Amino acid sequence: MGLFSSCLRVNEYPNEPTIANAKLQLEGDSAYFYVDFIDGDGNVGLGQDDTTGSFADCKTKYNLFCEYQEKINGVWYTLSGDPCLDPNAVPFYYRVPWATPPGQNKTQKGTIKVLMYPAYYLPGEHDTCRFVVTLCDRDIHYSNTIISNEFIKP
Repeated sequence: MGLFSSCLRVNEYPNEPTIANAKLQLEGDSAYFYVDFIDGDGNVGLGQDDTTGSFADCKTKYNLFCEYQEKINGVWYTLSGDPCLDPNAVPFYYRVPWATPPGQNKTQKGTIKVLMYPAYYLPGEHDTCRFVVTLCDRDIHYSNTIISNEFIKP
């Protein structure tokens, strides 16, 4: 009689988040933004109380950064302001909530869905748009930067 044992292979991912497939989807008068992500140590997301210490700074109180761009004469220009520099800017910075992975494998893998705010206001007068996207985890590790799909403003 023989004894066999096996283990499920656990995929290992870097501790820095990785993002892919950013897209904006228009639904009536609202817009939703989707981005796929993987984080090896499972610390993407901010809790309600993550507002002091490392998270008190303007740049780290958010963890999903979507820089709004419009195409003007074939060249992309960033039109969304940085709320850390200009309090009147229309930022597309968000706080993705913390979701703790169950079990021993703390890898997070999923899709973030954000209702675009403020009220789906897209500044600028040109119609072809996109977002440049970055995600940050609680260890202040920034992801790769990706570009969303191009879309035409309604």
